[in-house]
Amino acid sequence: MQEMDPTYEQTETFEADHPQTLSRRTLRRILYLALAALAVLLLVLLPPYVSLNRYQKRIATSISNSLGRPVHLDNVSLNLLPLPGFTLDNFVVDEDPAFGSEPVIRAASVRATLRFRSLLRHRIEFSTISFSEPTSVNLVHLANGKWNLQTILLHAAHVEVAPTVQKKAGPAPRFPYIEATGARLNLKLDNEKTPVSLTDADFALWLPDPQQWHLRLQARPARTDINVSDTGTLQVEGTLSRASSLGEVPLNLRGEWRNVPLGQASLILFGRDAGLRGNMTLSANAQGTVSNSAIQAHLQLVGARRADFVPAQPLDIDLQCLGAATGDFHSFQDIHCSWPPTGSSDPPMLAISGALPDIRAPRSVAVEIGTPGLPAATLLDWLHIASSRVPADIAASGTLTGSLAYRPDSANSIPWQGGMQITNAGLINPRSGPRSSTDSLITGDVSLQSVTPPIPDPHHKNRRAPTSPPPPGFQLAPTSLALGGKDPAILDGHFDATGYTLHLTGMASLARLHALATALPQLGDGLGEVLPTNRAAGPFRIDLTATRTWGGPQTWVDNTTHPAPPHPRRPIHSSLAH
Repeated sequence: MQEMDPTYEQTETFEADHPQTLSRRTLRRILYLALAALAVLLLVLLPPYVSLNRYQKRIATSISNSLGRPVHLDNVSLNLLPLPGFTLDNFVVDEDPAFGSEPVIRAASVRATLRFRSLLRHRIEFSTISFSEPTSVNLVHLANGKWNLQTILLHAAHVEVAPTVQKKAGPAPRFPYIEATGARLNLKLDNEKTPVSLTDADFALWLPDPQQWHLRLQARPARTDINVSDTGTLQVEGTLSRASSLGEVPLNLRGEWRNVPLGQASLILFGRDAGLRGNMTLSANAQGTVSNSAIQAHLQLVGARRADFVPAQPLDIDLQCLGAATGDFHSFQDIHCSWPPTGSSDPPMLAISGALPDIRAPRSVAVEIGTPGLPAATLLDWLHIASSRVPADIAASGTLTGSLAYRPDSANSIPWQGGMQITNAGLINPRSGPRSSTDSLITGDVSLQSVTPPIPDPHHKNRRAPTSPPPPGFQLAPTSLALGGKDPAILDGHFDATGYTLHLTGMASLARLHALATALPQLGDGLGEVLPTNRAAGPFRIDLTATRTWGGPQTWVDNTTHPAPPHPRRPIHSSLAH
């Protein structure tokens, strides 16, 4: 019989006498895991079975007292994950009847996260209140200057609260971090909802200091009456402080509308495509109070041009403006703009000043535009951007100075007044011929000045028949043109609200007339139809009159065959003035 290994026998005996058992550490871990799994299971399964409807009215009343407006809820449910809190379904804040009947805030769902430490003081505080889409906010502005949100803001200013970031609960409740995603902000004027709105809005409001709110907004401008797509991004961020009235609320706001194509910007602002292309960035800062704030604005246009053609060199604009916003941002005064901005290394080109007494009446704006010295070559570059008809090889010289003012309350039919002058003006068309290719078509100065009819004196007695004064508008002073004659030809004219009339007299050759028409195509429209074809190239005497109504065709008349009438006694658009 085979003998058994004694080592094996001892091992078997030891396992029989000492069975395998789990250590206390392992048992503790298993217990903890079981309790955690049970807790998670309860957190997931328990909230739907916990009814908070009996607290629904109390929660709505509490929020209503905080906002100063009636608040309605359809349902309140408990959430334990990821953080304990409540979900409010169909959250509605009623509007003040003075501003309409549509709710000021409507949200499908609102999530309010609890602060646990506040329960130790037998009160409920929320660390975060989140509005999920779809959320709609109506901003209403009345003709008397009041906003619907000002009563909510002033009501909240009288409620004593602690900063949002305060860790420990104190005597005053801590202001929650309020946020909204994917919201829509509608603008209403009185009871009429405007087509302009902000969509995909992300909003945040918190209290970093007991006396100051901090807000942040990012949204996309939109219109409801037309189709717009790429409208850029609008961002606003800043602070609002407590005060006893809306006008006294201190503010420090920064805003930027960036990466917006000019065509889409015109659709948003005017409701139509202005026929411009390029990219725009507009930024602004407001610092002061709601009733009186200092404004700084910066407008940048890159690659600006017309939509119907692409010029060789589009226009870049860098405009800086300073001003004051008064009357709760209803009026903008002391506006001063400069291009390029003040402090730039480039020489000044344009200065713009003005005022907008009522933002709801844009036609009330008063503007003055002036230049201390703009090169005529720059004007020609702008003309290349405005029109594809101007040849690229045309050269200009001289300096433009002067100013033009727009006054909507002017007693004249034309609210524009002022004058502009190009000194030592020159215009060279290389196509005018080998001998005259370097000779300027313009000699001397070019001056355009507003004219105002005199006010008749009822006490002045004059036996002569009254003469009709020139209609209000702008008069082009006699301008010398080198058109091939021994003496210069003379061009003068008159511009008003309906159109213009030009009168060209003197000695001229066909080649120089064609060179003038080519260099300034708008001036040359229709000129070839009245030039003689049965005489020598010249020079010969001309007496021509051109008329054009704005937006219409230009017509030239040869006064040697069709004598021009005397000085016009009717508006310029209905007669051929010399």
